[in-house]
Amino acid sequence: MNRLLPKILGICILLGSFTAGWLLMDVQDFLSSPLLKNSEPFDYMIKPGTSLKHLVRDLENDNVINHPSYLVWYARWHGVANRIKAGEYEFLPAIKPDEFLDQIVSGRVKQYSLTLIEGWSFDQLMDAVNQHEMLEHTLAGLDHEAIMARLGWPDQHPEGRFFPDTYRITRGMTDVAFLQRAHEAMEERLAQEWQQRDDDLPYNSPYEALIMASIIEKETAVAEERRQIAGVFVRRLQKRMRLQTDPTVIYGLGERFDGNLTRRDLKLFTPYNTYLNNGLPPTPIAMPGEASIHAALHPESGDALYFVARGDGTHHFSASVEEHNRAVAKYQLGKRIQTLSSFPDDDDSQN
Repeated sequence: MNRLLPKILGICILLGSFTAGWLLMDVQDFLSSPLLKNSEPFDYMIKPGTSLKHLVRDLENDNVINHPSYLVWYARWHGVANRIKAGEYEFLPAIKPDEFLDQIVSGRVKQYSLTLIEGWSFDQLMDAVNQHEMLEHTLAGLDHEAIMARLGWPDQHPEGRFFPDTYRITRGMTDVAFLQRAHEAMEERLAQEWQQRDDDLPYNSPYEALIMASIIEKETAVAEERRQIAGVFVRRLQKRMRLQTDPTVIYGLGERFDGNLTRRDLKLFTPYNTYLNNGLPPTPIAMPGEASIHAALHPESGDALYFVARGDGTHHFSASVEEHNRAVAKYQLGKRIQTLSSFPDDDDSQN
């Protein structure tokens, strides 16, 4: 019997070494291979309070994970088993165990996009927000004033206050949180541009520059023209001439505008009719993008005081009313829809 013990012990050591070696290779293979069995991205919602053990068991039951016990052991070994974060996750098929754990510990949840378009009105912005399925909607049925109060700015008019951009959002984000983020983005961008503005501009505040930027945004979609148009409007303000810009009239008409701007519309009083009122309108008329804000604060120099649409998206700029009238006759008169960016009868616009 005593002779057998060394042999038995040797066999046990050999078997133990073989098992440990095999286990070590298996773990190394586990760590270097994709964790998921899926060949497509896999979405999973980790609910608040979910433990790693529960998560792994759930994934095992769904037959989407390789070596679940190894994952639990590996997480405990690195002290992250109790640090996973709740949320909706998208796991790529090639994800490895350490990448999987890093994702759920750092909380890199699945993101969606919501794009706010330059030139949108606040109503269009809210339509996009209200229709986004991943947002939690808490503002439905509220008017503009109530919405701004809920956001924390009860005394602000909402038009133009939100920065147009593509935002990344997560499932369950509230509409309030999203709008606050877009509002803060506009405040930051406007403040940066205001600090670097040109000298001798006819604005008393960043808000007045924002109003001008919104007009520029609605006047042209041609990037090269923004600073030219800004220059025209700035010079008109400096000369105490009315802006006479159609987009402000259209904004003031609201639902009364049927797509065809008439001379009767130009003579209808609203606070936004810049054919009848001096200076800037009381609020922005749309969300201006970064380029329009920059143009408003860095207008192009020159002598043009008028411009009219050519019909191809660009404008003809004129320094005199006579030249402008000729351009209007060439590009606008006789067309079914007339969009005059300034009255031919410009003498009536001066104080």
